[in-house]
Amino acid sequence: MITFEKFNEQYDVQKLERDDIAIGDFDCGDSDLNDFIKNKVHFYRKQLLAMPYVLTNKNRTDRILAYFTLSNDKIAVTDFPSNNQFNKFKKENFNKEKFLRSYPSAKIGRLAIHKDFQKIGIGTHILRFIKMFFLAENKTGCRFITLDAYKGAIDFYKRNGFIFLQAKETKPTRLMYFDLKRLPSGA
Repeated sequence: MITFEKFNEQYDVQKLERDDIAIGDFDCGDSDLNDFIKNKVHFYRKQLLAMPYVLTNKNRTDRILAYFTLSNDKIAVTDFPSNNQFNKFKKENFNKEKFLRSYPSAKIGRLAIHKDFQKIGIGTHILRFIKMFFLAENKTGCRFITLDAYKGAIDFYKRNGFIFLQAKETKPTRLMYFDLKRLPSGA
């Protein structure tokens, strides 16, 4: 496992705006995530649906080691099967706040790490980078980070502080969130 300091020294996170980065050889072991970066990512970027970011080695910036996408989202009353569950969510996260029907968030749409760089802590450092990015650059108001976790990734997201939005869900993914107020403002 690499430390966050070593991560910052060795790797660079940037928006995927250049065409000289080698997408063609990216392989995370998941055909859907591979297909997205190879065939769909530019459409999402051009249509302003999601902003893709790539992780490269600072010494070799022409190869993608990992990627993720960010987009706007919200946690809304309609995300819960009942008003009771929504009220429980509000009570756990807000002290006597004005009632809102939704709360602003950012969504991690995709997160993939090249199979040669898995299991060394890069995913955890990417999540920390995203949390710090929104905490430091919170220009429009963003309280939460959300994502739809595949069953195989749920434990990874739990270890990184994400919790389920709903007690039960029957979809192939589980909606999870992280409350940015849990981080120290100077972290």
